Amino acid sequence: MVNRIAGKVAIVTGAASGIGRAVTRRFVDEGARVVGGDVDEEGLAALAAELGDSFAGARCDVTVEADVAALVELATSRFGRLDIAVANAGGGTNAEIVDHDFAEWRRVVDLCLHGVFLTVKHAGAAMRAAGAAGGGSGGSGGSGGSGGSGGSIVTIASLNAVQPGRGMGAYCAAKAGVVALTEVAAMELGPAGVRVNSVAPGLVRTSATGPMWSLPGLVDEYIDNTPLGRFAEPDEVASVVLFLASDEAGFVSASLYGVDGGARTRRYPDLIGTAARLLGSGA
Repeated sequence: MVNRIAGKVAIVTGAASGIGRAVTRRFVDEGARVVGGDVDEEGLAALAAELGDSFAGARCDVTVEADVAALVELATSRFGRLDIAVANAGGGTNAEIVDHDFAEWRRVVDLCLHGVFLTVKHAGAAMRAAGAAGGGSGGSGGSGGSGGSGGSIVTIASLNAVQPGRGMGAYCAAKAGVVALTEVAAMELGPAGVRVNSVAPGLVRTSATGPMWSLPGLVDEYIDNTPLGRFAEPDEVASVVLFLASDEAGFVSASLYGVDGGARTRRYPDLIGTAARLLGSGA
């Protein structure tokens, strides 16, 4: 199927690389226009050169509310509306709780949870206002009713929202918070016809996770603990995000979609222990 979101307008945070870039490209391929936000302005410029008039980029630090509000405003002013928002920007750290620097803890939670909150807040407000101005939610009430979505918000959580990892307290707490936030947002925005869902990737090979491949045996641990026996590519996550953004998922809301190859059924690799063994062996 093609053009599943033709004519729709989306914002994507963390759009310059990894999953965000894959989502942005897929959305444009499927007929949407996208406003991408990121602190990586060179990456945004490269996307703009590749995607042309269907894309507009803006520097956006998702921990700064004015930046997020401006990203939503750019979508409505440049392309006339906002139908889809993908709260993707995030990042992690690694330290056991008793050794965790509080400033670093706050940085991760600010980026991974507060940034999602601000994206949902401003995108949800714009979508709800558009629905009110249009005189309805975009769906049909009553038994057996059907209709197009009044808007779709997709948050990017993580396997670590449901599976703990040693040394990942800040990231796990933030991503678990994203799942709960998504459910509350779905409850609150549903009457306006806005669906809110979350995607939880496992190990995905991106520029951010690239250094993991330089540590002998670390990626093998992830693969051993994934029933499908491999890691994911960004396009595989983008496919699920596209489904949730499209009207094919018109009655899907408050749901968490794992894209982890079944890894949640096993254990999370011991990153600290693996690193300690490598350093001890001189690797």
